[in-house]
Amino acid sequence: MRTRVLCRRRRSPLCRRSDVVEEWTVLAVAVLLCVVAPLVGAVTAWWAHGEARATAEEQRADRHRVRAEVVERSTQVRPSAQAGGRHVFRADVRWTEPGEGPRTAVARVPANARPGDVVHVWFDSRGRAVPPPVGDASVWQYGLGMGAGAAGGTAAVVLLAHRAVRWATMRRRLAEWERDWARTGPEWTHRGV
Repeated sequence: MRTRVLCRRRRSPLCRRSDVVEEWTVLAVAVLLCVVAPLVGAVTAWWAHGEARATAEEQRADRHRVRAEVVERSTQVRPSAQAGGRHVFRADVRWTEPGEGPRTAVARVPANARPGDVVHVWFDSRGRAVPPPVGDASVWQYGLGMGAGAAGGTAAVVLLAHRAVRWATMRRRLAEWERDWARTGPEWTHRGV
């Protein structure tokens, strides 16, 4: 139905070139918003999920969890984003490594851990205390967040471009009307006589 309206308006002497440009722009914007923006979002989400999954697998291969006993805790409590927003602090922990004997290190432990409590801490292959590896939920959240951001950004760019085209066509239309009125206005008002 819209196609017939476009064809009729093109044949109309009142239809200007700026009107046709604006109508085709609306059609292009609709296609871009309905097809291209979701496609960009899906491709970005797929890519980001793959990258995050590879990082999580590297972390799982490099890190191992140890059941350790808190030996001495620090009095300095620090909120940590890596601990999910919970309050954690650093404390000396001791555990027994098979074949290596007892070991001690400074690691992040929950704020409510007291000396003598058993906690789970994560260490990398170099023996440094590290946060736990990224979980599957975080991988999905990262992928979906990146995809939604890319789709939203694409839609915003399309809508801003549409706004710019509408502004330009409106200026052109007003200039055409002004020029046509300057030519026909004196005939109607008899000012030129």
